[in-house]
Amino acid sequence: MTVAGNLRKVTGLGRTGGLRKVARLARRRPRVDLSHPARSPLGSSVVNCVTYRDGVRTPEAGDPARVVERMRSRGDGFVWLGLHEPTDQEFAGVADLFDLHPLAVEDAIEAHQRPKVERYDETLFAVFKTVCYVEHEQLTATSEVVSTGEIMVFVGRDFVITVRHGRHGSLGPLREGLESDPVQLAKGPSAVLHAIADHVVDDFLSAIEAFQADIDQVETEVFAEHGARVDPGRIYQLKRELLELRRAVVPLGRPLDELATRPVRVVEPDIQAYFRDVADHLLRAAEQIAAFDELLNSILQAHLARVTVAQNEDMRKITAWAAIIAVPTMVCGVYGMNFDHMPELGWRYGYGMVIAVIAVACVTLHRGFRRNGWL
Repeated sequence: MTVAGNLRKVTGLGRTGGLRKVARLARRRPRVDLSHPARSPLGSSVVNCVTYRDGVRTPEAGDPARVVERMRSRGDGFVWLGLHEPTDQEFAGVADLFDLHPLAVEDAIEAHQRPKVERYDETLFAVFKTVCYVEHEQLTATSEVVSTGEIMVFVGRDFVITVRHGRHGSLGPLREGLESDPVQLAKGPSAVLHAIADHVVDDFLSAIEAFQADIDQVETEVFAEHGARVDPGRIYQLKRELLELRRAVVPLGRPLDELATRPVRVVEPDIQAYFRDVADHLLRAAEQIAAFDELLNSILQAHLARVTVAQNEDMRKITAWAAIIAVPTMVCGVYGMNFDHMPELGWRYGYGMVIAVIAVACVTLHRGFRRNGWL
């Protein structure tokens, strides 16, 4: 029996009636990622369980506890176990098998954690926020631009356990890429931790690049001829989505610095140089996010300024026409008074003269307002 099959026994999926339970789990877990060819066929939270020796994948068989014991006696291999949104019951056997700290186990199951790196005796626990750009035909005030998930990683001397939450962030291609580089994979579990961190940060940069296209589109529309008609809700939505992206990127800086500079038992010294490179990429992502935030603030202020200018132009036009209309209103109001003795009332050409005076005054005001840009 394979390690994955034995591990399903550990998580309680191999008991009598287990197929019914697996079927219920499969219906309850429609989001399990099946991209990797070695994915668990039963659809449980166990995504994959693979052993490696000298950077090469080995078909270990037997009980997982015995497999781990044999590797520890040899000192030349490790287990990589991948899970997707496990429940308390499913993860209990794994926690007992690898002697994981209860606080770290609770964080791995509950999710919604801040990016961090914590040490529990001989085990390193890391939390990464994953980010995926959400494609959309048109940006609206309610469009989802970035979707976030989480990857929790337990790293020991001879094991790596990855717990993934969310629809995206599949580690299948990452695993295959590492298996194609046995020299790097031979450096142990810390090489897997670095590969995951590098994968997460690369996704940050990809999402940021796609995010910039939305910002450029809004910026172009704001400064277009009819930019004052742009919905400001779209700008606020981009700022909200950018805040979600910031929550995933910025808090990861300090944990990566610790992995790159401070000695950690389960992290090989040769791997720390790779973590410094990842930290540099993360710093670039954080700087781009800060620049986007400033740019969105400028775009929002420019939009509000254009709206104010458009309102002022409308008010000037309304005021100019009101001033022009005030001339005939005033003259007609004066001559509408019922007095017997008023100038020019008995004159034959009085009506024509009043109309001419009104017309000349209105034309003069109109030309003056046009010359000053009010009309």
